Amino acid sequence: IRLSFATAKGEDVKAIAKTFRQEVSNVDLANPTRYLASAQQLYALFLAPIAEELKRQKIDTLLFCVGAGLRSVPFAALHDGKQFLVEQYSIGLIPAFSLIDPRYERIQHAKVLAMGASEFQDLSPLPSVPQELLAIIQGRGGNSFLNNQFTVDNLQTQRQKESYPIIHLATHARFQPGKVENSYLQFWEQKVSLNQLPKLQLKLPIVELLVLSACQTALGNPQAELGFAGLAIQSGAKSVLGSLWNVSDTGTLQLMTQFYKQLKTEPTKAESLRKAQVEILKQQGLSHPYNWSAFTMIGSPW
Repeated sequence: IRLSFATAKGEDVKAIAKTFRQEVSNVDLANPTRYLASAQQLYALFLAPIAEELKRQKIDTLLFCVGAGLRSVPFAALHDGKQFLVEQYSIGLIPAFSLIDPRYERIQHAKVLAMGASEFQDLSPLPSVPQELLAIIQGRGGNSFLNNQFTVDNLQTQRQKESYPIIHLATHARFQPGKVENSYLQFWEQKVSLNQLPKLQLKLPIVELLVLSACQTALGNPQAELGFAGLAIQSGAKSVLGSLWNVSDTGTLQLMTQFYKQLKTEPTKAESLRKAQVEILKQQGLSHPYNWSAFTMIGSPW
């Protein structure tokens, strides 16, 4: 089914998207539901015209393949006037249909290689990381490595010992405008730029899911957005779970705990994320989309 929105001008849509991102990624204590107007505007543009058809066809997963200015939209937080989009659909972001791997592998019982850092030389600390890594390993099995053990060499060494279908990196990841090497993942001893990600060798064997639990993109910048959206392709992982802005340590810990819990029983990665986000938005003090909608599944939703 193909629909063309002749009345929707690109610049107008981008302007609404920019307002939405700004309002969702910053909690306005004086008006905490300020984001709803733009959330409903975007829903009206993107989903309302096909909402009935989606129900009729029993669609349960939405993949957004969008252009510059829209790749950093937290689509999970679009709103139909009654509920958030994530309360109805599993949601993912893809750079292109031809660039995702549609083959399905069960990872409900897969072990995790969890690595991260709680302290950095020139970046803000992430004090909840040790607890985050411990909770993941206790819940799923696998091995964790913290701070000076969080190196590229150690990641490769551990992957040679065991394949680990899931890799969890609890560290800073920055997606910045300008040259591709400006954007990076922070390991203990070095920054690994986006164009260096292939050296992590996540295709040998293929990593089903790469989780980045403390990353951010320069919202609205086309170059930074493209880097974020292309993470799955550049890293070699089939699917990547990343964050559009820095969520609080507490919010991240709770969402990651829920995500891995759901991953044990749900058939797809995107549905596991959806269930986790719905659990968080139901909690008092965490219902604002700032706390949960930043997390985005990139690449294959399966």
